[in-house]
Parts: sequence; C-alpha cells; structure tokens
Amino acid sequence: MTSPYRSAAAFYASGRPPYSAALVPEVASRLGLDGTGAYLDAGCGPGILTLMFAPRLASAVGLDPSPDMLAAAPPAEGVRWVLGRAEDIPALGLGPFRLVTFGQSYQWTDRPLVASIIYDVLTPGGAMAVISHVPSTSPPPGPDLPPIPHDAIDDLLARFPGVGQRRQHGSGSAPPRHEVVLAASPFGPPSRIVLAGRADLIRTPDDILANLYSTSFAAPDRFGERRAEFEQELRTLLARHSPDGRFWEWPGDTEVLLAVR
Repeated sequence: MTSPYRSAAAFYASGRPPYSAALVPEVASRLGLDGTGAYLDAGCGPGILTLMFAPRLASAVGLDPSPDMLAAAPPAEGVRWVLGRAEDIPALGLGPFRLVTFGQSYQWTDRPLVASIIYDVLTPGGAMAVISHVPSTSPPPGPDLPPIPHDAIDDLLARFPGVGQRRQHGSGSAPPRHEVVLAASPFGPPSRIVLAGRADLIRTPDDILANLYSTSFAAPDRFGERRAEFEQELRTLLARHSPDGRFWEWPGDTEVLLAVR
C-alpha cells in the first residue's frame, strides 16, 4: 500500500467521500459497543474511520503500512498510530480487540490469511467489519446541480501515461468477492448491511482534484512533470460542465460485511 498511496496521503482526508451517517450507530448497536474493549482500524490511512469509531471503545489503534499516511493522522486521545500491515499483526503483538475495521483496504491484503489473523485477535463476540461504498440501485434525488462528469474525467486521465482510471475495464476473471473470502474463513458467512449514503454532497473543483489525488491510480506522483498540465485541463473540463464550479457527488450507499467471532 505504501507505494501507490505515498503522494496521495496529503489529499486523502479531504478527497474521500464520507460514509453513511448511520455507519457508526448501526455497527455500535449490532455489536453492543459500550465504551469498553479495544479497536483496530487496519489500513487506516490518515485515520478517518479510526476517529469515527474510537469514541465507542476504550482504546484504538490505527494501523497502516504508509509512514506518509500515518504522518497525516491527527493526534487523538486514546488512539495509537502503528506502522505495519494487517499481515504483521501477530508480530506486532497487537490485540485482543473487540472490533477490527477495514475501510476500503481489505483488498490490499492477503485476504484469507488476514481473516484468520483477525479471527484470532478478536475477543469472543468481537467482529471484523469490511466497509466500502457500493452502487445503489436507486440513487436518491440530489441538489439541483450537475453530477461530477466521471466519464469525461476518465477520458482526460487516459491521455496521461502511467495514470489509471476510476472505472476499470480490464479483462480476465475478477477476484473472489470479500463475502466469499470471509465465508471460507473461520468466521463463516458474514452479515451484509447496506446503509443509505449521503445524498447532499456538494463538491468544488478543488474537492474533485483532491479526490483524484487521494487514489492509487491518480496519485500526484503518477503525473510527473505533467501534473500542472493535468490540473489546468481538469479545471477547464469542469468549468464546461458547471460554470459556477459546484457539482453533486453521489458516492453510493455504505456496505458493511460484518463477520462475528
């Protein structure tokens, strides 16, 4: 994770769309979180999800393999930031935990191995939560603003060698879904929870640029000496779609795969 995200760290907190407002209350209710026990956020980045759940438990650890991501994480009472991968948890001596989360980070791990590791460091009744944005079959009505022109942005990205795209169109078989991997682990089949996403997100060109720069496929260092050129062309493109510089963003709903020990 360190390499693709090294130059993205400064943009991660401001660029990533938020999860559902119901995420923390729903998970806390299902698990009976009462301010006791320890919490681990694996692949925590700059700690967005870590700081959301930390108040629900007695202590928290944010774990990430990128020093740059951890440097961007703010100091917080009761939270410890640790450099490492989820695969390193036994060697690091971390645990036991009541809750372990993966916020759009589980795909970067050796998933079968990591599921077994997490199972072993959970207290009885503890849970592993894999959290991500998922498309909605019926997006809600948003504000009267143009949506972010993702297809046009992908066309622009394609003109810069070494840069990827938001939507991948690769060939070959897809890897097993997270729920399939978890079902084959000591946890067995997880519960799937879908929570209504945020329908009121309004973004500016600066926000859209930060979102792109927060990704592995369009991190700033991928553009090399053409970064300024890309930024200018992106702003020109966005101005054509919204002269007043405001866009509606719909990141989809929030999915939680909850695997309980």
